Order: sequence, then structure tokens, then C-alpha cells
Amino acid sequence: MKKLAFQVLISVLSGVLGAALYFEFIIEPKQIAWQEAVLSQNLSAKIPVMPTKGRDSDTTNNMLMLSPPDFVQASQVATPSVVYIKNISSRQAVDWFDWYFGGGGYSSRVVSSGSGVIYSADGYVITNNHVIEGAESIEVIHNKKTYKAKVIGRDPSTDLALLKIDARNLPNIRIARSRDVQVGEWVLAVGNPFNLTSTVTAGIVSAKGRALRLIRSTRFPIESFIQTDAAINPGNSGGALVNLKGELVGINTAILSQTGSYTGYGFAVPSDIVAKVVSDLIQFGDVQKAFLGIEVLDINSEVAQEYNLKDLEGVLVDRVMKEGAGYQAGLQKGDVILKINEEPINSRADFDENLSYFRPGDEITIIYKRKGKLEQKKIKLTNQQGTTDTSKKEVLSDDDLGADLEKVPKIELEKIGIKNGVRLNNLRRGFFKNNGFEDGFIILRINGVEIKEPKEVIEILNKAPRRITIEGIDRYGSSAYYSFTR
Repeated sequence: MKKLAFQVLISVLSGVLGAALYFEFIIEPKQIAWQEAVLSQNLSAKIPVMPTKGRDSDTTNNMLMLSPPDFVQASQVATPSVVYIKNISSRQAVDWFDWYFGGGGYSSRVVSSGSGVIYSADGYVITNNHVIEGAESIEVIHNKKTYKAKVIGRDPSTDLALLKIDARNLPNIRIARSRDVQVGEWVLAVGNPFNLTSTVTAGIVSAKGRALRLIRSTRFPIESFIQTDAAINPGNSGGALVNLKGELVGINTAILSQTGSYTGYGFAVPSDIVAKVVSDLIQFGDVQKAFLGIEVLDINSEVAQEYNLKDLEGVLVDRVMKEGAGYQAGLQKGDVILKINEEPINSRADFDENLSYFRPGDEITIIYKRKGKLEQKKIKLTNQQGTTDTSKKEVLSDDDLGADLEKVPKIELEKIGIKNGVRLNNLRRGFFKNNGFEDGFIILRINGVEIKEPKEVIEILNKAPRRITIEGIDRYGSSAYYSFTR
């Protein structure tokens, strides 16, 4: 009996142990293998995404499933259109021997450089104005070939310049609309620093419509930069900012840095502004700037409180000039401009950029608020002289003085608060540069004589005694006084 019970017990234990081993080593591995297969399928499948408000689900899904950006094609398209630019000038130096014995000193050769972009196959090249500033001669190097360049025109207010070289069948860049560029979009910064093979850096558009007060050589700067984190280093100024198709969306202009090297912020002039400036320079030799004759402020909490505004939309009219179109149309200080031709205006940069697309004589529609009431006006824009004509600056150039002399226009005279004056532009080797003057200086008086016309500067200096005093306003708006013996 004991032997039978023992056999039954052994049989039961064997059955239990066999069942346990079956589930442990046969069923579980199959279940685990099936779970892994299902997980693998789920990971390789598209993950469903909830639709986003204002955008259909297909578009959202497509955006999330995009493959990483390919910069190779954009680089291959854009880099052949970027050139190296040499600015060659001379600097007058005087040592103690010259000071003591009355010598004229000596001249040393100075070379600076930057980048440029081929605008047309027949040799028009875009660059920054500061790249060629003060140049006595300019060279453009493309594919190891050197070309002498002629300055077609310069626009200090946008820091742009247009050159012309004697060449044909050049690989000109394709131009995109910068107004279509979106924040977060991939871009490439292409430059040709120090005559190296074109360099390419990648980043995104960090912001649009940036106004940084970087352009200080003119009293009517147009600052509405595209900000990017693509590295823009010294030598890349004047190069191209392009989209993933290799199309131009901006001209690289500036970096925000304490050291002069790239630290995360780069800025480019939008291609829409570039296209307008270049078109004007080719057609007229000068940029046809349209003026409304008002000054505007960004609206922040302090401004809104001061003017009892209910919101922060638009820009505030801070000043209306009597010579301007805005005054003639009845605009007043305290008006809030909301739109120009249906384009929303939410900053001074927006205002300046939108006006930059027009020429004198063009008519625009402005929507604005006055004391909370919505109003609309059609206004015909003028030039700096207060007329609606397209015109070319009357410039008197003198090689001995080393400057282009230009009469200060009416609208600028009123803004500065002076009656007359003559501005120095395009300084090069000569009298003014040797004596420390800078581009943009406005001459008010020479030896106490008031200056009204460019020719008076030449006449008075030619007849002046050895001792000369010149009074005026520097490029930063400060009064300046020079006194020297020639």
C-alpha cells in the first residue's frame, strides 16, 4: 500500500513538473517572440498624430515624417554663384620725423576682403556696402580668375552695393521671395572668405524683421533683418543666405558678437529688399527711396500707457514732417498705423521694410487708428526732396579731396534740424580721409562760411589759407569740429 501511494505521489509530481517546464520553455518563448514581433511592427509603422487646429492631419503627418534635410543639393546650386571680393585702398601715415620737419608722411597699401553674390550672368555682383567702403580699387575673384570691378551704386541705408565685372555666362544665383520664408526653416550661409573655396554652414531662420541699429552711416536706415543661427564669420559678409533649393533669401550682413567672431547670431538683408535695391541701381544708378515723411515707434507697454492705447498692435506715429506726404494727407502724432496695402504692421522694422518696396509717386493705402477709431487713407509717396519724381542724386566728385559731395535733401534737413549742408560720401585717399573724416559727415561751415552747395566746398578749400576749420555733424548725429593746418 505504501509502495502504491509513493508511485502515485511520484506521478503527480512528475505531471506538475512537466506542466511547469512546458509553460516555461515552450509557451512563454512563443509569447515573448510574438510580443517582440508586434512591438517591432508598431515601431516600424507610422505613429498616428492627432490633427492640429488650423492644419489638416495629412499635412501634419507629412511634416512629422519628413526625412532629415539634404544640404548637398542646395550647396551645389549656390556655391558657384558666390565670389571673393578684395577692397584695395591706401592709408596715409605720418611719423615723428614728418611732424618735426613738416613732411607729408607716407602711404601704405591696405587690403580688406569679403564675399559677393553673382546676380546676373553678364557680371552684376551684389555685396555689402561696408565690404567696399573706402576702396580705391576693387577686385572680384571667381574660379581663380580675377576681374576688375566697377561700382554701379551703393546704398548705405541697407548696407548693399552693386558691382559690375566684364564677364559673360556666369552662374548667377536664383532668387526666392524672402516674404515666403518661415521661422524655423532650414537655410545655408554661403561665403568665400579669404579667397578660400566657398564655405557652407547650416542653420535655421531664428526670426524675421530684426532691427538692431547696426546701420549708422545714414539717418534713414532700413533694418528688417532675417536672423539665423547658421554661422556667419568675418569674410562671409556679402555672401548668400539660401534655402534648401539653393535660392537666395538674403545677403549675409552682420554678426552680433563681442569678439568679432560668430557667437550664435547672424543677420541677412532679405532678398525682396535686395531685388528692389539692385533693380533701382541698374535702372537709375541710385535707389529710389519712397518717403511717407513720418517717424514711428514700436508700441510697448510704456508707450501704450502714455498714449492711452488699449493694445500693442501697429506702430505709433511719433513725428510728422511738414515736407512729407504724411503731413499733406493729414496724419497726426499719436496715430497708430496698422496696415500698409493690407500688410500688417507690428513693428518699425515692418514699417520700414514695406515702404522700401515702393518708389516715389507710388500710391499706398494706410489703415490706422486715431483715438480708437479705425480710419483709412490713400497717400502718394514722395522722394527726399518732397516731390514724386524718380531722380538720381546730384553728386560732385573730387579726387583731390577724395570724396563725393552731395547736398543734404529737404526731408533730412528737417529731421536733423538744420537749414543746409553738404554730405561727404565714398571717402577714399585724399584731403578728407587723411584728416580723419568719415563717410556721412555733413559739412555746415568752413572757416565760418555757411555751406549750401557741393561746389562751395571745393571753391572755399582751394582759396583757404593754411589754417582750416570745418564744423558739421558726424555720421552718428553728433556735432563735430575740425581744425588743422594743411
